[in-house]
Amino acid sequence: QVRLVESGGGLVQTGGSLRLSCVASGRTFIPYAMAWFRQAPGKEREFVAGITGTGSTRSYADSVEGRFSISRDRTWNIYLQMNSLNPEDTAVYYCAAKSTKTESFSFWGQGTQVTVSS
Repeated sequence: QVRLVESGGGLVQTGGSLRLSCVASGRTFIPYAMAWFRQAPGKEREFVAGITGTGSTRSYADSVEGRFSISRDRTWNIYLQMNSLNPEDTAVYYCAAKSTKTESFSFWGQGTQVTVSS
């Protein structure tokens, strides 16, 4: 079983930065892609950023383009560098992974809270 554990959330002021980490562990796992999603209170979970297993392709939601950066290391851990944070970025951030191109994200972490104060 693949286990994803997020960390790095917290409280930050508008304009500040945070770096989220997602550590992958468990059985031998080579993901097709990994991603960050977020869910704000009263809203549906939304895609934030994604990266392919090779690291060659990255994608971002329009709302975070130019402010957030996703990266990965050799052991399939991924990171989300978040700059110029604003209160609209307040949410629980989740790490996710999928094994193939066509399937949905089936592995999820428990989430880490990010709160941006105005």
